[in-house]
Amino acid sequence: MPTFDKDLRTPMFEQTFKNIDDVLWKEAGCATELDYTEQTSWLLFLKYLDDLEQRRAMNATLSGKAFDFIIATPYQWSSWAAPRDRDGNLDHDSALTGDDLLDFVNRDLFPYLQGFRERATGPDTIEYKIGEIFSEVRNKFQSGYSLRYALELVDSLQFRSQAEKHELSHLYEAKIKNMGNAGRNGGEYYTPRPLIRAMIRVIDPRIGERLYDGAAGSAGFLCEAHDYLRYGINSDEPRRLTTEQLDALQNRTFFGKEKKSLPYVIGIMNMILHGIEAPNLVHTNTLTENLADLQEKDRFDVILANPPFGGKERKEVQQNFPIKTGETAFLFLQHFIKRLKAGGRAAVVIKNTFLSNADNASRALRQELLESCNLHTVLDCPGGTFLGAGVKTVVLFFEKGVPTRDIWYYQLDPGRSLGKTSPLNDDDLAEFVELQATFADSDNSWKVSVDDLDRDTFDLSVKNPNKAEAAPLRDPEVIINEIETLDREAEEILEGIRGML
Repeated sequence: MPTFDKDLRTPMFEQTFKNIDDVLWKEAGCATELDYTEQTSWLLFLKYLDDLEQRRAMNATLSGKAFDFIIATPYQWSSWAAPRDRDGNLDHDSALTGDDLLDFVNRDLFPYLQGFRERATGPDTIEYKIGEIFSEVRNKFQSGYSLRYALELVDSLQFRSQAEKHELSHLYEAKIKNMGNAGRNGGEYYTPRPLIRAMIRVIDPRIGERLYDGAAGSAGFLCEAHDYLRYGINSDEPRRLTTEQLDALQNRTFFGKEKKSLPYVIGIMNMILHGIEAPNLVHTNTLTENLADLQEKDRFDVILANPPFGGKERKEVQQNFPIKTGETAFLFLQHFIKRLKAGGRAAVVIKNTFLSNADNASRALRQELLESCNLHTVLDCPGGTFLGAGVKTVVLFFEKGVPTRDIWYYQLDPGRSLGKTSPLNDDDLAEFVELQATFADSDNSWKVSVDDLDRDTFDLSVKNPNKAEAAPLRDPEVIINEIETLDREAEEILEGIRGML
């Protein structure tokens, strides 16, 4: 499948994206990478939608059929954003700019697009997605002249060929990665793509299966899974698929939910750029769903997810779960177990303290996971895997419906410190993927029988028997006391020197 992290030097549109960022950087209403990505997203979406409609209208005309545009003429991109003269060039005389452009976008365009949510026939339609997106974002351009320049830049991007869409998806992924690296809350929307790709290769989804991520963020798992099914491994050429298989990929394969507005919008755009024209991504709090109401039709073959760490849910939300806990990630894990079909497969990122926490909820959840699923693999990720996150993580790989007998552990050791200048890459995970196929032992991997676990605690801690354990971290109070002692000693030495002088 396409490897976005290996080569982001795509020539066609890269400079255009940089120019768009330059415009946004100068805009008073845009202060962070999150703002840049949000504003680029709604502009790209409207340009994409216009190209899609124009292409469909042309095909309908060639077939002698009528075509009804989703967007009414005054609100089509080609009417207000990029009107053309007879020669096909941008008609500057009729193109809105300055305050006129801002007034149209804020007072006419956005209210019109927001109205699609009420006018749509159902939540699975592209009309509903349009209404959702423009109910969640707002125009942050404060200069109509900056907006005019950004519109002309976006208009130069084309969505006509597979190569063009492919490059745009590369560049958009790079933008999401930059947003994740920007700190603050951007990192919670971004899971390193090499880790996602390794998880997908282990799970090995197939066309015809339904894939789900209930904490979709920027939809990285769904997009990478699409590319795995569409392209295979490390290929930029799409696989030969039947019309039925292509239809299944478009409409009946990828499902997601996302609570927060910005990642929801970015996730929609990301899926579109990866070739999914009407994404089955729903804007909702997944955890408000009562697990007791689940039916078999609501379950999935494959679940891939990185739920948020450290969040706290209200008491009324906790009532939806058999194991009560305020920890968001632990509620999500219960949700994923219940959402899997019998025989279904999952790979879920979770903070490593889940493996050993002594509280009743953690212990009960570990027992539930081991007894209702085959937890066959635990991938222990090093610090720095997630930029800006202060916790270490593991990936749990499990299959629903049979209890755990043996757990294969792999301790990922890239041989360097991970960080912004040295992020995780595909090569770092190559040995894990290779050894996991046969659950082979190595310096970094070993097996543990469930019979050897403590039946009172169900402690699943990562303890590599092939390596000496690292020295435990010292207590912070000890470190503080040592610093204070050194400070006093330094003061005494300085006082002695002053006395000598």
